[in-house]
Amino acid sequence: MIAELVGAAVACAGVAGVYTAAAARVVKQYERGVVFRLGRLYGGVRGPGFTMVLPLVDRLRKVNMQIVTMPVPGQEGITRDNVTVRVDAVVYFKVIDAANAIIQVEDYRFAVSQMAQTSLRSIIGKSDLDDLLSNREKLNQGLELMIDSPAVGWGVQIDRVEIKDVSLPETMKRSMARQAEADRERRARVINADAELQASKKLSEAAKEMSKQPAALQLRLLQTVVAVAAEKNSTLVLPFPVELLRFLERAQRDPAPPPAAPSPPTAAAPVTDGAPEDTPALAQTPQPPGIPGPDAPDPGTEEPGATGLTAPGGPEPSALPGPAAPSDDEPPSTAPDDPDR
Repeated sequence: MIAELVGAAVACAGVAGVYTAAAARVVKQYERGVVFRLGRLYGGVRGPGFTMVLPLVDRLRKVNMQIVTMPVPGQEGITRDNVTVRVDAVVYFKVIDAANAIIQVEDYRFAVSQMAQTSLRSIIGKSDLDDLLSNREKLNQGLELMIDSPAVGWGVQIDRVEIKDVSLPETMKRSMARQAEADRERRARVINADAELQASKKLSEAAKEMSKQPAALQLRLLQTVVAVAAEKNSTLVLPFPVELLRFLERAQRDPAPPPAAPSPPTAAAPVTDGAPEDTPALAQTPQPPGIPGPDAPDPGTEEPGATGLTAPGGPEPSALPGPAAPSDDEPPSTAPDDPDR
């Protein structure tokens, strides 16, 4: 009898142990348990630790509450400025309501992945290429809001969304490289021009100081020669003053004027009879050939005693016989005038 009782107790203990082993569950710290009894949600969410369920009646679903890192496959799209790009992104999310994550959506991971892909395509179509490349923070915030809006009802919270990579066509890459090179060259030229302006101002001040002491320019020339000779070159470059070149150029451009020709001697007029000896003779200015003097007869009036006109290019006509004109070599006549006249 006692043996039968002991055997029954052992059997009951074995059954209890098997039942306990079948009903015992352990929920980890980063998990939450959701119990379904006969297909219906039973009680609340089970916390981490040891818990019991009814075998063959209850079913425990464990939900991971950790932050999940999900890569979004690369999506090709056309931006607002008609550029074809391929964008990759990463989504960080976690479950905040284990019951809704199991009940409201079939597979919350797959749902979040599909929502992230469609939202990424929408963001690409609404943005410009410059925004995708330089203003990613704003795009990340907009993408996070687009994914988080439907995910709240699933018991999922979007923690962060990051655009990982933007792939551009090769032609667009070359165009952007040329644009960057042109912009850098422009800035380099501006900086170089500014440096030249500052250097010219300093050189102007130095020239003013050197102009006060001419020896300063000679000392500067010698310093330049020493600096060039210190390089151990076989050729020595000697600076040549620009002022000397300008002086030679001016001398070649403006030659010396020729010496003035001596003035011809003036002939004295002969003294006529009856003129006082103390009256000076008037100086006659020699007239150039072809120009009549002040005492020459008017060519329009005919002199008495002329027998013909002078033909152009012909010999002079012979004058009528008359009293001969006194020659310049003969002395003037000193005979007294006729008293009858």
